[in-house]
Amino acid sequence: MKVDNPQAFRFIMQDEIYLLDKDKGVKNIPSTENISVNDPPAVTQPIVETPQITFNYLGDNNKRFVILVNYAAEEFIAAAHLTALENILKRKDLAIADVAIFNTHTYPGIGIQQITGYFNPEKLLVLGAQALPAGIDKLTLNEPVPVGSYTALYSFSFDEMMDSNDNKKAFWEQMKKL
Repeated sequence: MKVDNPQAFRFIMQDEIYLLDKDKGVKNIPSTENISVNDPPAVTQPIVETPQITFNYLGDNNKRFVILVNYAAEEFIAAAHLTALENILKRKDLAIADVAIFNTHTYPGIGIQQITGYFNPEKLLVLGAQALPAGIDKLTLNEPVPVGSYTALYSFSFDEMMDSNDNKKAFWEQMKKL
């Protein structure tokens, strides 16, 4: 049987073995000679970003002055203690907008690195032993200490100061230096 057009073979025969590549309309497939079997395919790894920690605090931290407190029943600080703190800040020509009042009770187990990394303080005031964050070096009571890029003062809590004039006086003497 003589066939003038090779395309006619597909009606007669089921396999395409009789057609040349140019007759099939097949595009040339690149050779696999240059591909190394040992090279793994390039896979792009997704970028995993650590979520930025955010803290809830009172004030705007305009002067990078962080005050750590510990109040179980309050969001930030007790109202009477806030009034006393505002009076202390006024004597140092500061306002609530200049500081960040951070209640460590609302963030149990928070470390000093996380706090200083977030707030980037120049001054750090810790009011009471309960407010000391994890990982902070042993601070001496009522003695300002330079710690890296900031100065830290560990003092009495407001509960300890409200009933004792001696505690208030000791706190204020060191607070003036901070």
